[in-house]
Amino acid sequence: MNSEEEFFDAQTGLESDDSGEVSFKDALVFDSNEGTDDSSEQENGVWERRKALPGETISRSNFSVWSILKKCVGMELSKIAMPVEFNEPLSFLQRISEYMEHTHLIHRACSLSDAVDRMQVVAAFAVSAVASQWERTRKPFNPLLGETYELIREDEGYRLISEQLKFWGKSVEAEPQGTMTLELLKHKEAYTWTNPMCCVHNIILGKLWIEQYGTVEIVNHSTGDKCILNFKPCGMFGKDLHKVEGFIQDESKKKRRVIYGKWTESMYSIDPKLYETKKAEKKTGSDPQKEGCSYEVEEDDELPEGQDTVTVIPGSALLWRITPRPSHSAQMYNFTSFAVTLNELEPGMERLLPPTDCRLRPDIRAMEHGDMDLASAEKERLEEKQRAARREQSEGEEEWSTRWFRMVTNPFTGAEDWQYTGGYFDRKYTDCPNIY
Repeated sequence: MNSEEEFFDAQTGLESDDSGEVSFKDALVFDSNEGTDDSSEQENGVWERRKALPGETISRSNFSVWSILKKCVGMELSKIAMPVEFNEPLSFLQRISEYMEHTHLIHRACSLSDAVDRMQVVAAFAVSAVASQWERTRKPFNPLLGETYELIREDEGYRLISEQLKFWGKSVEAEPQGTMTLELLKHKEAYTWTNPMCCVHNIILGKLWIEQYGTVEIVNHSTGDKCILNFKPCGMFGKDLHKVEGFIQDESKKKRRVIYGKWTESMYSIDPKLYETKKAEKKTGSDPQKEGCSYEVEEDDELPEGQDTVTVIPGSALLWRITPRPSHSAQMYNFTSFAVTLNELEPGMERLLPPTDCRLRPDIRAMEHGDMDLASAEKERLEEKQRAARREQSEGEEEWSTRWFRMVTNPFTGAEDWQYTGGYFDRKYTDCPNIY
């Protein structure tokens, strides 16, 4: 990807108001000759990202949300401290950076000459952005006010910066409020969309599982093309679990492609006329199944690992398939290979990071190494420090101002949005707050 292609503002968040910027301009390469931490690997003198966490997943079998909530009747929700066992060793800022796992789709979209082809790949990227949440039932650590996270992937040609913008409140339901804005400057195009709702079931009793649902509308503000995706709720007997269906329409509202698949597995596109023909064949019974060629795959509660359960219609084109998780993912909080690397201190990184970066949080670092006593103590210390900072701010005259982002009017949606102000990669952090 050339240096002209970048995100205007890849911002997303829940009620916490986090903001992030991703740029595909020249990425900084860390000096591999500097000191490394224990997690780095050397292969023929070349540093490689880690493939496992330092410690295994800590069991929470002795804890339940219900047992905690029973003790908190009458208390303010903001004063209820959940045990660290309900967390995973990542900050929420790191969690949202997982949207970048399938960046190759953006590279592919930039390489395509047809606007509809680009839209369907951008749609696949929007779906892939939530794929890592599958089976991730532990909550990330709440970011502290002023906390930051950077992710530089020189091999993928991008760099990301995100910042916590206000105090995080305690809540049991999260609604995506941020707008994703993607600009492909090579094609003079801008796309915007919001993410689907995310629901974690059986918080009180039973096995936890995650559902994404709601309508996502992706708009190409340059051509007028739209992609409407329906993340289907599970429904009776789990018939529609994980399913995503939708279509691309042009400015005249003519359907150009049908998009379907599962956000946990893969996404496909097909010509609308062919799609309708196959639907009609299925309804009238003139289905190719009679000749032994089936495009209907029966669902199974106990599917073999790696089996694709998406009903693939003949004539469809594969847009995206999820990257398989490591075989030992269950022992690492169900992390993907990408997530495993997010809290790693790369060679030479610590001397370059601002003191507000998530990787320097002692509670997350302790949990990652399996030291739950230290993680719990540090989490409690940081939460109290955050509360003290909040009291001090409320008593003072000056309001908190963000360092790396400012509120502007999004030129494509007309709504208020956060935009990166620049300067982060100048590496001048002498006046950063001491939040840890």
